[in-house]
Amino acid sequence: MSHRKTINTIVAIEGVGLHSGIYTRLELRPAEAGTGLLFVRTDLKGMQIPALQSSTTALDHATTVGKDDVAIGTVEHLLSAVVAFGITDLEMHLDGSEIPIVDGSALPFVHLLEAAGMHELEETIEPIRIRRAITVRDGEKEITIRPASRLSIRYRIDFPHPAIGRQNLQFDLTPDQFTRKIAPARTFGFLRDVEKLRAAGLARGGSVDNCIVLDDNGVSNGELRFRDEFVRHKTLDLIGDLALLGRPIVGEIDAYKGGHALHSRFVAAILAACEQDESRTESHQREESAFSN
Repeated sequence: MSHRKTINTIVAIEGVGLHSGIYTRLELRPAEAGTGLLFVRTDLKGMQIPALQSSTTALDHATTVGKDDVAIGTVEHLLSAVVAFGITDLEMHLDGSEIPIVDGSALPFVHLLEAAGMHELEETIEPIRIRRAITVRDGEKEITIRPASRLSIRYRIDFPHPAIGRQNLQFDLTPDQFTRKIAPARTFGFLRDVEKLRAAGLARGGSVDNCIVLDDNGVSNGELRFRDEFVRHKTLDLIGDLALLGRPIVGEIDAYKGGHALHSRFVAAILAACEQDESRTESHQREESAFSN
């Protein structure tokens, strides 16, 4: 059992959306215990969209949550920082359809949360505790979580590109580890895919300032922040997608060649297993009660 957490004061950041190309303003506000992680579309009369798996509407190169015909895209970088700092209750007010990409990493959101300050609430929240291994697969792609006393992540990727290749990262999630090792890692894309993405209505706000750009030979827009920045960013994305569980989680995760679509299936599998376990527990308790009577 751990205490719920929120921020101390209102903070804001502005910028262009990676895929929409639309300039938006994001404002983070303290929230009462039990609010959860809640998006609010200020341009649409305060429509509320909870950051939950049930709100997921699209997973094409980013994670999008929505309600009815209203959506908020590229939520994973912001939510990754929120999860890493253990924040459980937060209002995220946005005047458009996509979270600002800023520099393509989670570091601007880390700085935003640090500027706001954080505090624990009196109420507690029970983390999801994994009782048995859960695995999702899609061809050679795979993610597994096993029982553990903390949240640890091992992520492996393998891209047939000279600047990426095989990369492997393993670490325990703490605010300090996240800030130093994961948050600065930027999103990346291939120059050869730009026209196709933009024809599909994506990457309209992408630039050399907010994305690692790869041509056929290597990185075309400057130095990497880490030699293995690519696997670090994949890990960042996974942490953000775990926010859609709606509760903290402890377990040992091993991911190979994942992406937002597989992350989403992974979250859904965990929630289904939790529901099944809770149903069994309730049934067992009813049986014990009937026997004692």
